[in-house]
Amino acid sequence: MRLGHRASLSRSTCKIDTGENNAGMTARERVKQLIKAFPKVYPTAHCELDFRNPLQLLVATILSAQCTDKRVNMVTPFLFRKYRTAKDYANAPQTEFENAIKSTGFYRSKTKSIRGAMRAIAEEHGGKVPDTMEELNALPGVGRKTANVVLGNAFHKNEGIVVDTHVIRLSQRLGLTKHKDPEKIERDLMKLVPGEHWTDWSHWLIWHGRRRCYARKPDCSQCEVFRLCPSGKVFLRRGQAQKPEAD
Repeated sequence: MRLGHRASLSRSTCKIDTGENNAGMTARERVKQLIKAFPKVYPTAHCELDFRNPLQLLVATILSAQCTDKRVNMVTPFLFRKYRTAKDYANAPQTEFENAIKSTGFYRSKTKSIRGAMRAIAEEHGGKVPDTMEELNALPGVGRKTANVVLGNAFHKNEGIVVDTHVIRLSQRLGLTKHKDPEKIERDLMKLVPGEHWTDWSHWLIWHGRRRCYARKPDCSQCEVFRLCPSGKVFLRRGQAQKPEAD
């Protein structure tokens, strides 16, 4: 099972030759070109939450709601040493657990979700995290996004596409959806992106969102897939992107 880690790719300033301009390109054609380009830009893209097994990833993913992966990775080493099984989490004293995860925010609701999910896993699944969308979604506090993270990264199953704030933002900027609702965006993406790339697709967009296509002032002038983005030239023209560095 793959271990998530914090290693980051040094940002390259070279442009990837996409072979064509985005003018007149359909969303499906754009996706096809991005699937060729992103692995060259981010060859080691992966889930940046630290984990060694499905149970740890489930806990880390629940903690990551409205919280950075970096902060979660600061909190989980203690949890993973103290709580080894689903039963351990289910039986954790509420106040003690809340204090342990307080820095991740929304600690009361996260404690409720983790203890509830772990109790269900211990009592209904023999202590093992289930590996189907239906069973994961049935766990207390586990929605489709969390289930997609666990299925794609712990079980290597492409059941759907993780849609977080980065994926939402980049999907809109790349002209792949007009929706704002995560589930509607996921449906749009699943129609465009071949199933075997669903997990990697979310990794690529999340990495690009964190390293180049920022929410405020995206680095369009250095963007490796600028030629495939219908928003880049607009952002530069309107001053919404970072100013190009002087030679």
